[in-house]
Amino acid sequence: MYKTIPFILLAFLTSSVYANSAEDNTKIRRSVLDYIEAQQKVEPDLMERGLDEKLAKRTYWKSKNGSEFIMETDYETMIWLAENYNKEGDKFPVSPRIDIDILDIDNRVASVKLTVDDWIDYMHLYKNEKNDWKIINVLWQYHDTEKHVNIK
Repeated sequence: MYKTIPFILLAFLTSSVYANSAEDNTKIRRSVLDYIEAQQKVEPDLMERGLDEKLAKRTYWKSKNGSEFIMETDYETMIWLAENYNKEGDKFPVSPRIDIDILDIDNRVASVKLTVDDWIDYMHLYKNEKNDWKIINVLWQYHDTEKHVNIK
């Protein structure tokens, strides 16, 4: 009998880990969908729900003179973007591409790759004390890297 107890405990612990992983997977996907759907549907409330207030979103960029720098976007700018970017409804196709690849989950942190029509986002998320997954870091680039330049 004592030999079976460790196996029963192992089975119980393993099943609870998988249950949490499925719930985390769903919540992570929802946060990423909030981020992209906020831009597509012009719904800043979704953006607020998916992002942490300490968000740092970055990409490399070229200035008009050709020098490269790291362009940063913060939480407030992303809320503004969700309110304004697609106001005319012309920034995304009718059936936009949204591919979410969860690359890794380890306890309260996760890495995700979001691929949409014109760009990719590599994201870091964390699970906060309310058990919500929040996007805290984003590194992005256009598929066409020639677009990473100021044209004005």
